[in-house]
Amino acid sequence: MSTHHLASILLFWLFLVPVAACGQTLTTLWPAVLFIRGQDLCQYQDAYGKRRSEQTLDMTGQLMDLFTVGVESHDGLDILREIDGLIDKNRALAAAGNGMDVTLEASLKANIDALYRSINPRETKLKFLNTSPLLDLLRELRERKRQYSPNIQQLSKLSGFVWGTYSFGPDCRGDILVTTHVETSNGNSLSFQAQGRPQDVMASIASRMFSQFQRTHFPSVVGAGPTALHLVGAPGTPVDKAPSPESAQKVCASIKARLPTRNEYELLSSLGDWNGGVSLGHWVWALTDGHVLAPDLQNPSPVRHPEEVNADHVFFYCVR
Repeated sequence: MSTHHLASILLFWLFLVPVAACGQTLTTLWPAVLFIRGQDLCQYQDAYGKRRSEQTLDMTGQLMDLFTVGVESHDGLDILREIDGLIDKNRALAAAGNGMDVTLEASLKANIDALYRSINPRETKLKFLNTSPLLDLLRELRERKRQYSPNIQQLSKLSGFVWGTYSFGPDCRGDILVTTHVETSNGNSLSFQAQGRPQDVMASIASRMFSQFQRTHFPSVVGAGPTALHLVGAPGTPVDKAPSPESAQKVCASIKARLPTRNEYELLSSLGDWNGGVSLGHWVWALTDGHVLAPDLQNPSPVRHPEEVNADHVFFYCVR
């Protein structure tokens, strides 16, 4: 796909997709992930990784090795040129065609799907739009078509799209460097980058995408019995740390909020990071009365005085 075609699609999408409503829990992405091939960093490193004098010394050393094994001087340079030509030919054959973008797209989707099957959260907050009936999809696959141009009806179902770039890694050992961008209809742009083997590199990006969209975001609202608990977070960050429970309590008060109770901490931890809650983990958490909640110290109670807990600081977030 040309850069001009990609730009046309982006503009079309930005002007026609309505802004996502506040609090939207599901992000629906366009199924075609557009990957554009960038600069070959391997070839670039080969050409500019050393100073000209160093490259000259390398070439001279290779010639001397050939002379040592009996190659005539007038044939040495021709042999080096032939070897370099074979290397370039093999690299060109490996990079030929338009299959790398398809591989990266399929790997990204497969890794995200594997995470959802493994973690199995109650709600799915990230998915790719299924744009075609099954028979149409089979026909498109048979004809090796990929749907790049959405219509207005499909755009109304979208929350964003993914595109990226890839280039061959500078280490010249078969790695690729992939940068993936997620553009959302509310104007946010998220970028993820990883380097590795083509069959593995998207696992890292998929994991970070899953975490970004599936984890609990602040502010949010969680049902707590007959009432609603508003997760405010801490100023500038979802979860913060403080030297004492009193310090954490003052921070929450400064934003007209409070620290959670023990029951609220434990309720949100039971939901977990992928279902709208916040896991306690092995951290020590601040409570409102100067005590702390230490999940690893259950006997006789996880509620302790700070002096009983060997911790340099306490973690907290604020609620209303």
